Amino acid sequence: MSHHCHDEHCDHDHGDLPGSGDQFLLYSRIDRDNVRCLNEAERDMGKDVIKPWNERMDNVKFLESDADEQLIVFVPFTGSVKLRSICIRTHPGDAAPSLLKVFINRDDVDFDVAETYTPVQTWELAEGSDDVIEYATRITKFTNVRSITLFFPENFGADTSIIKFIGFKGEWTEIKRDPIITVYEANANPADHKTPSGENKLDSFIQ
Repeated sequence: MSHHCHDEHCDHDHGDLPGSGDQFLLYSRIDRDNVRCLNEAERDMGKDVIKPWNERMDNVKFLESDADEQLIVFVPFTGSVKLRSICIRTHPGDAAPSLLKVFINRDDVDFDVAETYTPVQTWELAEGSDDVIEYATRITKFTNVRSITLFFPENFGADTSIIKFIGFKGEWTEIKRDPIITVYEANANPADHKTPSGENKLDSFIQ
């Protein structure tokens, strides 16, 4: 299967693409239980298109929009991600989304927010392809990604939009939380307990 990179500055080695560089695939680092989609025709359609790489050509599970052609997919990760690319397989006809806008580290993106706020990056999507297309990120803007929201505002002319696969490629880092350290005073040091007059506080109780 052919694999394409769509970016005017594709900053990765094509020998490093998914399949030959599986260590960069982030499927296992996605918090799938908390993936959510707005305007999906059926519940969990958005979750179902986030598949393992070996299921990327599966046509049984797909995401279709409901009321119109717009879709929003929110994807949280289980750690911090340096995101290198977004891999998308759409419908080969007019139902393929034609534009993608991405927001990171926000869990409040609905259609009003998506239309109002400036995305971190925007891509024009390929038309007429049944392959997985890899869209490279501007890596400096995607170095600490804990969640990503994909906004597909339009397609190539159909009433609804169809997406068959969404994947991510990058480097995952566990989010380390600092341990809470409690320091106990093992033995009271009389020098540390002075009264306002300067006398030793412990000695002041000795008659």
